[in-house]
Amino acid sequence: MKLIKFLSICVIVLSSCKNTTEKEIIVEKVQKAPLIFHKSKLERKKNAPFSDAVEVGNTLYLAGQVGIHPETGKLPEGGIATETKQALENIKEVLKNHGSDLEHVVKCTVILTSTDDFSEFNKIFREYFPKNKPARTTFAGDLLVGAKIEIDVIAVKVDGFKDARVN
Repeated sequence: MKLIKFLSICVIVLSSCKNTTEKEIIVEKVQKAPLIFHKSKLERKKNAPFSDAVEVGNTLYLAGQVGIHPETGKLPEGGIATETKQALENIKEVLKNHGSDLEHVVKCTVILTSTDDFSEFNKIFREYFPKNKPARTTFAGDLLVGAKIEIDVIAVKVDGFKDARVN
């Protein structure tokens, strides 16, 4: 009887050691994931003190985007709606350059200069995220360059997660 108890305890201890070892291997692989700092392809951002995107494994962390048109270097006229569209188009372009798209965005942080713009911004946001709705934080604050909105996102690369879906 004592032998059976002893063997049972040994089996439990050994199986928990195996799980710990497997967990350690997974953690080690994550820690060894490449960390890539991507510079912007836009000339006006080449000397910026930040990266356009940082890639860790299959995850992309994008710098905030305002609604500056990449060709004119200016904010579009028309207020929050046109700036929101341009900011999201800018995000689409950065994601495309790094192997992702809006369907693979998992988190957005949005800064508005006025909470009065929330409803109009949200209407445009829904157009760009009709199916896969990322987690989102929205708040108001002062922005640079006279922008009414800034958006940053976290996304996964398309090759890493081809079966993105809504539950």
